[in-house]
Amino acid sequence: MLNFKEEVVKAIKSQVEELEEDEISVQIEVPPSYEMGDYAFPVFRLAKIFRKSPPSIAEELANKISDNPYFSKVENKGAYLNFFVDKSKLVETILDEIKEERDKFGSSEMGKGKTVIVEYSSPNIAKPFHIGHIRTTVIGNALFKIYTFLGYDTVAINHLGDYGTQFGMLISAYKRWGDKDVIEKDPINELLKLYVRFNEEADNNEELRNEARHWFKELENKNEEALKLWEWIREISLKEFNKVYDMLNIKFDSYAGESFYSDKMPDIIEELKGKGLMKESEGAYLVELEEYDMPPALIMKSDGSTLYTTRDIAAAVYRKKTYDFYKNIYVVASQQNLHFKQWIKIIELMGYKWANDCIHIPFGMVSLEDGTLSTRKGRVVFLEDVLNKAISNTLDIINERNPNLENKEEVAKQVGIGAVIFQELFNQRIKDYVFSWDRTLSFEGETGPYVQYTHARINSLLERGDFDLEEKVDYSLLNSESEINIARLLYNFPQVIVDAMEKNEPYFVTRQIVEIAKAYNKFYNSSPVIVDHKELKKARLMLSFATKTVLNTGLGLLGMEAPERM
Repeated sequence: MLNFKEEVVKAIKSQVEELEEDEISVQIEVPPSYEMGDYAFPVFRLAKIFRKSPPSIAEELANKISDNPYFSKVENKGAYLNFFVDKSKLVETILDEIKEERDKFGSSEMGKGKTVIVEYSSPNIAKPFHIGHIRTTVIGNALFKIYTFLGYDTVAINHLGDYGTQFGMLISAYKRWGDKDVIEKDPINELLKLYVRFNEEADNNEELRNEARHWFKELENKNEEALKLWEWIREISLKEFNKVYDMLNIKFDSYAGESFYSDKMPDIIEELKGKGLMKESEGAYLVELEEYDMPPALIMKSDGSTLYTTRDIAAAVYRKKTYDFYKNIYVVASQQNLHFKQWIKIIELMGYKWANDCIHIPFGMVSLEDGTLSTRKGRVVFLEDVLNKAISNTLDIINERNPNLENKEEVAKQVGIGAVIFQELFNQRIKDYVFSWDRTLSFEGETGPYVQYTHARINSLLERGDFDLEEKVDYSLLNSESEINIARLLYNFPQVIVDAMEKNEPYFVTRQIVEIAKAYNKFYNSSPVIVDHKELKKARLMLSFATKTVLNTGLGLLGMEAPERM
């Protein structure tokens, strides 16, 4: 695809030999409004070269490079050179590219030969898959899809929380109060009841805490009874989790959780000892990190049991040996910032140069309108309930507005679940937010259903207009400001995907497809598509097809579906 920014660089380089192309490129800006041009170049740095005032330099350069086939005009404003892209070339470039590439438009091979691991979702076994898990799950899935779209060999890992002291609690609680038949009928709810009861009683009974520690230690020691109970709890929990993953259409390449690394931790502990990084403290072992402005990191408790830090170090070393990753990404809440800084620093101190390729992608927390989520106290909103309610609410709207819609149950699922995903990905991931049913299930304004409806509306137009992709189109007929604005947004889409990848921020894609949908609807409301003028109709249908294609791709990158009818 014709790169207009590169043409700006070439035009400036032709007159300023003293600057390298890379130096020119990094200084090019995008003005705040198209009235000021599509690209702008500040000439302040050229004052020393030309020994003139910046406004004089800008005026002189504008005169010299104004005759350029890619730009309708080049003008100087103060110390800036403003470049206005030739609109007919812009429209022809972008529509030809989308016609050629179709659903591959915006993809690339920039990641070819590089493996990126994305660890996300990672719920704790035997605990509810609640609304607090939605963020890691959908942010991680979107990043997985974005990296894959850009050519990376991407590996999706669900690092299940299937180890640790909570299993000592559950084993102890089950042995005291559990009923296998009751649990198997409703695994997560019944296990949650046991977990909550154990914590309530343990608050006044330290002996229960000791009992839980004992059973976790027995699990680490491969006690037959403990292992059998653990395997059963893990299996029935995963079945429940997979109901939600199926609803979200999410699949993982690996479910290797914390337990997978249990036999790999002794080597890590020996390596830390051998490299003089571990210090004994009251029978426990830790790594001092005060000189890096962090508290000590506990590696092994006095009873010999291990911790999250030990397991994360073992997991990272295993992944490097197994996948030789380019990036090892962890989509985990910002509450764990210190934990990640600690263990990544320890890996660096162990002498592993790839430590900085382990990247923590934090996100803000979800709270309820009446307070924080708490599994221990049983204060949770089940994610499956949220998704089912979204589907039910959407079906009610369809029955009200379009009761004869074909496959309306399937469309309700696509739109309802899409609404939940889209809300999660609409803002920067680091922001905290309060979960609200009303906001989650609203279809008004800048929402997923709004974008999906735009996609469906365009599909209907293409069918009614007998659109033929192979017909030749006169692009010069697409010259109104609303048409050009769509073309600009479509042209920027590939760079938006790259920006989303580089900053690990899916919301760049979300915002872009909202802007594209808004621009298209503005065009649609002012410019009839199916008109008597045959050539104009073909041109506007092609613009519509290109818009639909990009909306479909954008929704797909977010983990959403694009209904053909709504």
